[in-house]
Amino acid sequence: MLKPSDLARDIAAGKFKPAYYLFGVEDFRIVEAEKYIVHKFLPDRQLVTNYRKINGRRVSCSNLITELSNLPMLGERQVFGISEFQSFKPTEVDRILKLLVPPDPNRIVVFSSPSARMPKKKSAFIQKVSKVVEIVEFGRFSAKQTADRLLSGLQKDNIEISPEALKLLVELIGGHSGGVAAELAKLRDYKNPGETVTVDDIREITTGYEVYNIFDLADQVIAGQTSRALKMLNTLVAEGKSPVAICSLVMNHFLSLYLVKNGHPLAPNRRFLTSRFRQQANLYDDNRLEQILIDLAACDADLRGGGMKPKMSLEIILLRLLGERQIR
Repeated sequence: MLKPSDLARDIAAGKFKPAYYLFGVEDFRIVEAEKYIVHKFLPDRQLVTNYRKINGRRVSCSNLITELSNLPMLGERQVFGISEFQSFKPTEVDRILKLLVPPDPNRIVVFSSPSARMPKKKSAFIQKVSKVVEIVEFGRFSAKQTADRLLSGLQKDNIEISPEALKLLVELIGGHSGGVAAELAKLRDYKNPGETVTVDDIREITTGYEVYNIFDLADQVIAGQTSRALKMLNTLVAEGKSPVAICSLVMNHFLSLYLVKNGHPLAPNRRFLTSRFRQQANLYDDNRLEQILIDLAACDADLRGGGMKPKMSLEIILLRLLGERQIR
């Protein structure tokens, strides 16, 4: 089983495997890893035409095999991103894996599973897939990894942080990579170059008005108030909030809904809002919340990749949430 850091190093060095299986508790790290593989393997002119994304829960095994049987044109490369791979039956998985032998040097197949439905490490599924595919598990960051990323991000903007403030922020983030991005974005808005982040700063920004703004935005989404929701989004952008930070905040909000709905504890800085989260969570079923988190992870990766105008990406995901708000 390959570590995410080893995967990143290999891909950066141009060392590709014919197939990968990405799984773990961090959905948007999985999405980002797939996009990293795609952008490093495919020439820019082939990104649109030769990258095929397929949802395993929405396609039959026969249709998927037909897709995989289409080899790339001479002189071109090809990438398939197949999500929800765990949804196929064992016999179907066998048929799909057989297509990968012998490997095609001009094609990469990236299989993945969302965190909500990821198989256990010692499952028969993992054992079967590992014989043909390179497996990579994406877990939460350790405290050291979280601290290193926070320090690196702040140093780029010449912002210092006290040891006590860093320790508190690491505890609040809880290893979520999306939390690292969101908190860095807030600190950049809150502090100027040359200043130092203190414990008081952390306590203020991590329970600040952004949480309530996102609550209000979610209320408008649930109520189906399209114009109001878009207006609130535009206001957040106009106030200087980066699209990446907004997306991370929305993602953390819906993650909180999912946690509350399934009886899991919230992060310490959000527990006082549990009752409000529960009211919103009751309007969604688990499958819809899981898909929302996957969609938001993909949006987060798009915003970082620069493939679409940031504001447009946010508006698209917001309109999608509005269109499916009543699914329970």
